Amino acid sequence: MTETKKPTALFWVIAIVALVWNIFGVLAYLGQAFMTEETLKMLPTAEQELYAATPSWVTAAFAIAVWFGLLGAIALLIKKRFAYPLFLLSLLGVIGQQVYSYFLSDTLEVYGNQAIIMPVIVLILSIVFVWYSKKSIQEGILK
Repeated sequence: MTETKKPTALFWVIAIVALVWNIFGVLAYLGQAFMTEETLKMLPTAEQELYAATPSWVTAAFAIAVWFGLLGAIALLIKKRFAYPLFLLSLLGVIGQQVYSYFLSDTLEVYGNQAIIMPVIVLILSIVFVWYSKKSIQEGILK
């Protein structure tokens, strides 16, 4: 029987950051998915049209990104190796969502260059969580 390696302080910092980050992602998803007509009408016309034109598969990709990310963060916190495939699924959701936003829609025209910053951060953190969970498996921290 193999011994589980004791997690470092960095492990706990990354796991907590992953949890908090993904909770915010879930809240953003819920805010968008359950936006009322009244709230939608308060947005500028271009943003309303962008929301209306968003295909359901993009909303599904957003849901996959945030919910699997949250589950991955919880799995990381309880030191389970299935954190890795959960984070990987979350990353695939992020990629799907961003492919649509930057190559198949008018996101940049509607929001301008400021629309690049947050998605880049999301992508980088998603990659870090995948990499770190795999590294934690290799180091024997996750079982």
